[in-house]
Amino acid sequence: MGDRFNTVAGWALFAGIIALGGAIVSSKIFHDERPETMGYAIEGVEAEGEGAVAGPSLNTLLAGADVAAGEKVFAKCAACHTVNQGGANGIGPNLWDSVGKAHGHVAGFAYSEALKSVPGNWTFEALDKWLKSPREYAPGTKMTFAGLGNPVDRANLIAWLNTQGSNLPLPAADAEPEAEGDNAAAADNAANAAEAPAENAAE
Repeated sequence: MGDRFNTVAGWALFAGIIALGGAIVSSKIFHDERPETMGYAIEGVEAEGEGAVAGPSLNTLLAGADVAAGEKVFAKCAACHTVNQGGANGIGPNLWDSVGKAHGHVAGFAYSEALKSVPGNWTFEALDKWLKSPREYAPGTKMTFAGLGNPVDRANLIAWLNTQGSNLPLPAADAEPEAEGDNAAAADNAANAAEAPAENAAE
């Protein structure tokens, strides 16, 4: 009985050694490393971000902003902020006459050090970045709002906030870039105009 047990145990031990050795050898042959570039290129499919058409600029969005729509967007902020003149601070500071003011300008409100350390004022551009992602604008901010991903909503909200005591002039819309066809036509016209005097002189 003892011999049979020893034989079975020996074979089991031998099989374990073989399995372990096989695993070690196969790990040397087959590497499991993360590739530098994930995925495979598929012909005819653009990578993320390639060929994307940029949307209108902030200036253009502000020039055509819908103030009434911005007031509706502010409903997402009203749980923490008041905006009436002389209004009390809530979880966040009162926002009356805040556009164009310095960061952390409301007296008596305990701003985070992260926000107080951001230089500059609440310009239209600064508000757009802040509203897009408070955590990216001022890492370490106490504000828990994730941000507004829609640039139109941000522009409408900024335009409405501007009417609440600040009333700064909104920027003019940026000029639209000329299409490639327009550039080619302008180049052809310029070339034709340059050739005309030479032809007249030859005559």
